[in-house]
Amino acid sequence: MDTMNKEQLVESAREMKRHAYVPYSKFPVGVALLLKDGTVTNGVNVENVSLGATNCAERTAVFTAVANGYKKGDFQAIAVAGDTVDFLPPCSICRQVLAEFCLPDMPVYLTNEKKEILELTLKELLPYAFTDLDM
Repeated sequence: MDTMNKEQLVESAREMKRHAYVPYSKFPVGVALLLKDGTVTNGVNVENVSLGATNCAERTAVFTAVANGYKKGDFQAIAVAGDTVDFLPPCSICRQVLAEFCLPDMPVYLTNEKKEILELTLKELLPYAFTDLDM
């Protein structure tokens, strides 16, 4: 990564957790999404009493980047942070959104409460992604 190393990106995701709105699950998630121009867009999970209206941190970050003019292919890396014993992966809906906007070889950094980092690619996280090639 050119402008930010993975530890800095992960730390940005960890810092974001404090902004999560999680009155029901008490499960804060923070995300830092590095864009190809060096910009970092952050996201948190935002819950709703109608749980189907809840938005995950990963989608918050991607949708914010899109709202700010970024497009498919502008995404360079993503870090996901939570307070979990194991590494915290994106949910299946968020994986599909990542597959829509990100290249298969994009780095994905998953963390845990011990501040360890698991590095994999989007393709490793979602090996059989449904893409526009399947349409």
